[in-house]
Amino acid sequence: MKLTTFFFFLFSIFIIGCNSSTNNKKKITAIKIRTIDSTVTVHKDSLVLNGNEGNWYYKNKLFNGFAVKYHSNDSLKEKTGFYNGKKEGVYNVWFKNGVLKVTSHYNQNVMEGSYKSWWLNETLAYEATYKKGKLEGIERQWYADGVMSKERNLLKGNENGLQRAWLQNGKIYVNYEAKNGRTFGMKRANLCYQLKDEKIEENKEL
Repeated sequence: MKLTTFFFFLFSIFIIGCNSSTNNKKKITAIKIRTIDSTVTVHKDSLVLNGNEGNWYYKNKLFNGFAVKYHSNDSLKEKTGFYNGKKEGVYNVWFKNGVLKVTSHYNQNVMEGSYKSWWLNETLAYEATYKKGKLEGIERQWYADGVMSKERNLLKGNENGLQRAWLQNGKIYVNYEAKNGRTFGMKRANLCYQLKDEKIEENKEL
C-alpha cells in the first residue's frame, strides 16, 4: 500500500512539472524587418507600375530603394521608399523653397501611422493617423494663420463621434455627433447651402 502511494506521489509530481514547463514556454513571434536599400536612388519617372500586381518595377525588377522627384529649380520635391516593389517607410514632399510640405508612412503600399502636412509658412496644416489604409482617431486641419478649421473623429475611415468646423475668425459653423451612420446636431449641408460672409445662404442654382 505504501509503495503504491509512493509511486502515485512521484507520478503527480511528474505531471505537475510537465504542465509547469509547458506553461512557462513563451511564444516566439518572428518580426519581419523590411530594410530599404539606402544606396539606391532613382528618379520616380523611371519606375513602372504594374497595376494588376500593385508593384513598382525598375529595369524589369521589383524595385528596392528610394525614388525621388525634383522641382524646376532642381530642389528635392518628393522622396519615396520602396521594398520589393511596394511603397515602404517614410514618404516626404517639399515645397520649392525646401520647406517640408507632407510626411507620411507606408506599409507595403498601404498608408500606416502618422500623416502631417504644413503650409508654406511652416504652420501645421493637417494631421491624422492611418490604420491599414483608413483614417483612425482624430483628424485636424488648420488655417495658414494657425487657427483650427476642422476636427473630426473617425473609426475605420468613417465619422464616429464629435465632428466640428470653424470659420477663420474662430466661430464654429459645424458641430454634430456621428454614431452608427447617423448624425445628431448642427451639420452644414454642402450640397444645398454655401457659406458667405459668415452667413449660410441658400444656393439658388440648385
